[in-house]
Amino acid sequence: MPRPRRYERSAGPVPDTSAVEGPGLVPPEQPTAPSPGRAPAVGRASQELTSLQVLRTLNSGPRGLTDVEADARLAWFGENTLPARRTVSWVGRFLRSLRDPFTAVLLCLGLVSAAVAAWGTACVTTVLVVVSCVLRSAGEHRADRSMAGLRELVATTATVLRRTDEDAGPVPREVPVDQLVPGDVVRLGPGDLIPADVRLLRAIGLSVNQAALTGESAPVAKHPVDAPGPLENGPFDEPQLCFQGSSVMSGSGTAVVVATGACTWLAAAHDSVHPRGPSAFDRSVHGISWILIRFMLLTPPLVLMANAALRGRGLETLPFAVAVAVGLTPEMLPVIVTTCLARGASLLARSHGVIVRRLPALHDLGAVDVLCLDKTGTLTQDRPVVVHALNADGRDDPEVLRWAAVNAWWTLQLADLPAPDALDEAILDAADEDGVLRYDGVAALPFDPARRLATAVVRDPGRLGVHTLVVKGAVENVLERCALDGVDGQRLLEFAASQADDGLRLLAVATAERPARRRAYTPADERGLTFIGFIALREELAPSAAAALRVLADRSVTVKVLTGDHPGTAARACRDLGIDPGDVCTADHIDKLTDPELADLAHRTTVFARCTPEHKARIVTALRAAGHTTGFLGDGVNDLPALNAADVGICPRDAVDMTRENADVVLADHGKDLSTIDHAITAGRHSSVTIATYLRITLSSNLGNVIAMLSAGLLLPFLPMLPAQALVQNLCFDAAQLTFSYERPAPAALKHPTILRPRDFLRFITAFGALNAVADLATFAVLALALYGPGGTDDEAVFHSGWFTENLLTQALVMLLLRTGRRTAETRGISPVGWAAAALAATGLLLPLSPLGPRLGLMALPALYYLLLVVVLGLYAAGLATARHRYESRGTHP
Repeated sequence: MPRPRRYERSAGPVPDTSAVEGPGLVPPEQPTAPSPGRAPAVGRASQELTSLQVLRTLNSGPRGLTDVEADARLAWFGENTLPARRTVSWVGRFLRSLRDPFTAVLLCLGLVSAAVAAWGTACVTTVLVVVSCVLRSAGEHRADRSMAGLRELVATTATVLRRTDEDAGPVPREVPVDQLVPGDVVRLGPGDLIPADVRLLRAIGLSVNQAALTGESAPVAKHPVDAPGPLENGPFDEPQLCFQGSSVMSGSGTAVVVATGACTWLAAAHDSVHPRGPSAFDRSVHGISWILIRFMLLTPPLVLMANAALRGRGLETLPFAVAVAVGLTPEMLPVIVTTCLARGASLLARSHGVIVRRLPALHDLGAVDVLCLDKTGTLTQDRPVVVHALNADGRDDPEVLRWAAVNAWWTLQLADLPAPDALDEAILDAADEDGVLRYDGVAALPFDPARRLATAVVRDPGRLGVHTLVVKGAVENVLERCALDGVDGQRLLEFAASQADDGLRLLAVATAERPARRRAYTPADERGLTFIGFIALREELAPSAAAALRVLADRSVTVKVLTGDHPGTAARACRDLGIDPGDVCTADHIDKLTDPELADLAHRTTVFARCTPEHKARIVTALRAAGHTTGFLGDGVNDLPALNAADVGICPRDAVDMTRENADVVLADHGKDLSTIDHAITAGRHSSVTIATYLRITLSSNLGNVIAMLSAGLLLPFLPMLPAQALVQNLCFDAAQLTFSYERPAPAALKHPTILRPRDFLRFITAFGALNAVADLATFAVLALALYGPGGTDDEAVFHSGWFTENLLTQALVMLLLRTGRRTAETRGISPVGWAAAALAATGLLLPLSPLGPRLGLMALPALYYLLLVVVLGLYAAGLATARHRYESRGTHP
């Protein structure tokens, strides 16, 4: 139902937010639709508003809203949530599963079989379709339930100032984030998530991590600005604005909510996400499907025309023609693919806490040969560590670290900060506690984003009448307050720049002695300082990153680092982890390249720095265009474009909500631990190897049978196999192949990405199918000449029985000799595939002798046939082994 143009209530009108600096927040009667790939623009008029004017525009005040006002605004603006997630019903999932090409082909064949009254084939194919769709739907349903559990784990609240009525005082309350409304006054503290887009009213030492939005790992200082100037570098650089999706690293503040729900910058990023194109699995399956479809569309007409021309048969051969087409179809493929992927996804969830939200993504993981990731939180922890303390001459000097720790400790104690920031924590961890506590604190001037430094005033109990100012902060800001000549100042600035290029972050430390006094210290006292030295810091490396990178390299996965950080910082992290960064490419160079040039550069380059979300997505797209199967690991809104551009998107459990909703794989237990990704890739390759093995075996065997059927149909005065016999044979072969889902691939098969390349499969199945057809034709010769003479093939039951037995025996051999599972020397006992092959061979030998044999048109055969069949099978096995060895040695194995 449309809302009225104006909404009045006794507590006052809903605020006109069109001029407020909340990005994109406008009255409901003036909705905005951000253009794809861009966040909504900040209102230009708002740039000149003071904090008080913003509060008046929002019809709010420093004391916050009343309960009545908050309820009315919640009804007007709606809940503070992202665009609603669309849950897919069971029926929707089931119908979506029918879009799988193999499933659709199988369903069509079932319908054709029913049309020609081949009810057995129709029933079997229909059951296989239903089983496959149910398995896939169940797997995706389990993944959605796991994701719902993760959403509950990260549900959060916010501290809001609310009043019971106009005359009551404000009371801090914890309310669910989705209940926030524009005009709410919220309190922010260390570790808090920013619950909406807000404008700061007050702040003390506030720094915010905006990595989820911008990709920059360094915290950004935030402070109120009474009258903002023109917007020059984008809203994220505005010190008075904080955005939903970021978090408080240190300090505290009070802010007014200016945008919620769909009007936030976070929601704008959600709207800019484009649908993902077909993944590696989709492309492979479609390619193989069309090869089979062409064969199946050609086969029935050829059979009908050949029998009509050579044997004078009409439509009575239509069931046989359909049986030939069905014989070429890998009937169990949908079931085996779904079983393999669902089993692999279930094992990953139980053993390693990895949630696969889209089952085909597990195959894509197995095919990944390039993994793109950000540096922060993956290769490094989001925590700095001290590398060394250097004096003015660039030599290690512990005194520099001692003075820096004195500054950090007494600033924390005397400025009443809730917690040290990450840099001060690193300094205190590295320093000697005794050297810090020997001083008494006098006063502190906390870090100020305008001054970019912090000062602690201390006294040495052994030196009465003297106060020491210890100043620590940004290099440029400290040096300009030191008593240095121009040459020394320039030399120190150049040294600091060289250290930054080497990936280090420098803080300058300086001191000054002043006569003891009772009068308060001010920033004006930070003059005439004596430069002490530098504190060099770097991001702490992730403990498991180096070992995981080596394992990924052994598995032929190339890692590309896509970061928004400084090129030197990214290169140093790579060197420390044993990766050669080579020439680091920056975003400004990417902008000058065409797509083919970028694809060539991306193939050769390891580290890309200063990347925006659009740069990351473009690099991933270029890698895919060059033929790579790409995975992307990210956790922020800024990673969404690249996440959707990759074949498989990966994120940790603590990623922002919309990133988890768009990812294919969620690392639920270990964050962005690369060793967990290695487990996921291994599981994906396990499933991919099994699927590829099934396809190789069933397609080559089926093609051989179809060639033999067509040849025999033209040579014999009767059908070479009855439809019932073809159905029973297919059922036996299909049932045996289900055991591939439980086969353990050989370790060598997991060292390289497994990609289902249609052309390679076509070459493989053509060669091995022809070999299988030769074995079938040799069996025909044995039946026709050796047992019954030139006219022996007139005995229909003998031919059917002999070929039925030989067919199942050759299929058992193919299962054993073309599989990629562990060899008997590497495992104890017989594998599931070995048992299945033995059961299939026993069925071929015993079924014609059983009471069921005559009902199927089968009969017992003389002993001489089996002796001659052993010779044929021995030659066939030798041919299979030789051909497989040639394929593996030439590296053409699909």
